[in-house]
Amino acid sequence: MALTELDPIPALIVIDLQKGIIGTPYNASVSAVVEHCAALIKAFRQRHLPVVLVSVAGMPPGRRDDRRTLPDTLPEAFTDFIKEIDPQPSDIVVTKYSWGAFSTTALESRLKSLGVTQVIITGVATGTGVEATARQAWDCGFNVVLPVDAMADNRPEAHNWSVQNIFPRLGETALSADILSELESRKNK
Repeated sequence: MALTELDPIPALIVIDLQKGIIGTPYNASVSAVVEHCAALIKAFRQRHLPVVLVSVAGMPPGRRDDRRTLPDTLPEAFTDFIKEIDPQPSDIVVTKYSWGAFSTTALESRLKSLGVTQVIITGVATGTGVEATARQAWDCGFNVVLPVDAMADNRPEAHNWSVQNIFPRLGETALSADILSELESRKNK
């Protein structure tokens, strides 16, 4: 794991930390993820850096072997963010209809219009929403940072595969503390 530096205008992207995906009570790994994400969100907001909160509200049509999908009518509050996220007016809120946050939204143009050149991607699930968003961000030309302690997957083998085999090819992996330290060092310059 090696974070070299943060670009002048990085954006934090938080994937699917919503009531319908996370639910409560949280298991230990998700509780730690929520804690790390909340700390990153706070640090980005304090520095007036973009925070992107992403929720999933459906999936694109198409046949697949795995028939699990979201229902046509989502339960009430399914897309509401968990309380620890506490959306603010300054946040960019994105609703997606696919695994990744870029392909079914205008997120790329929104971030580029703000001068963002780097994205820090967190949330759940590592092997689906986080990885798909990282792949799409890389395809869009963003520098990608993946704080591996700020993401989880209900399948540990999927998390480990993404972290060990996919993420090093898409960007830099790090810990939340590395990113927080880099942000803090900016204040002292």
